[in-house]
Amino acid sequence: MKAMVLARPGPIATRPLALVDRPEPEAGPGEVRVAIAACAVCRTDLHVIEGDLPSHRLPIVPGHQAVGQVDAMGAGASRFKLGDRVGIAWLRGTCGRCDACRRGDENLCVSPLFTGWDADGGYAERAVVPEAYAYPIPDAFGDAEATPLLCAGIIGYRALSRSRVPAGGRLGLYGFGSSAHVVIQVARARGCEVYVATRDALHRSLAEELGARWVGGTLDVPPVPLDGAIVFAPVGEVVPPALRALRPGGTVAIAGIHLSDVPAMSYADHLFQERTLTSVTANTRADGEALLVEAAAAGVAPRVTTFPLAEANEVLRALAEDRVRGTAVLLP
Repeated sequence: MKAMVLARPGPIATRPLALVDRPEPEAGPGEVRVAIAACAVCRTDLHVIEGDLPSHRLPIVPGHQAVGQVDAMGAGASRFKLGDRVGIAWLRGTCGRCDACRRGDENLCVSPLFTGWDADGGYAERAVVPEAYAYPIPDAFGDAEATPLLCAGIIGYRALSRSRVPAGGRLGLYGFGSSAHVVIQVARARGCEVYVATRDALHRSLAEELGARWVGGTLDVPPVPLDGAIVFAPVGEVVPPALRALRPGGTVAIAGIHLSDVPAMSYADHLFQERTLTSVTANTRADGEALLVEAAAAGVAPRVTTFPLAEANEVLRALAEDRVRGTAVLLP
């Protein structure tokens, strides 16, 4: 099978992914093998490829937003049938025994496994996944359109929950990539007003198209106090202005897995009046299941542009340079 493989982390400009022929993977006990129809590109892939996240396994096939059909099942696998359409996401395994797992916070498991970091992912023609961590894909979404829901969507959905913005409230989004373009659709379906701060004109135009009440530059001040905000941009300097934009009692949730250093803040200007700053770590399977149901019911329509698998290096470079509108999706 064809796969894009990372042998050694390096700047995406050096084209660190190589297109190679590999044997098809075999589904192990409790696993299903998926014939990949589409796999979205995520900024987390870029962090793995460039070494911002330390390597867990090399060589590795990146990609953790993959959709396809089950074409083989390992011993004991019974959740799906051959031909079922499923999604492979970032969270791949948890211990089920630690305190976090036992209290239902499996995203905080002490020994988790992740697709495209600990095990080969979806930048390939075939991939395997434990059936307990795969998602049935609603018929409302095509293959390519479903892919960004499996990480960008799930993480954004969890961040929306952590921001504590009520239905009908005012939500700020700092950065407007793949995740934010899904979140704005969910939030607007809940009756929220959405205010978007992002540096790139391409992203600002998409935010306006998707119904943002206000769109400005990354450090611009929204015209009204926000009930909550989500920081998607992996840039720490965004955090203080996001906090200043909150009403008393509001919350800023940081959605990224990687963030540059946050500059010094003033207690009085940024945190007083019970403003809250919180992070988001991975997701639970319940987050993903809830998002897929709500997104289908709300008519969420991810904006995607498709590319051949062999162009993964170029697509990731475009992502790094903020030249992707919505979500880029690789087709094997």
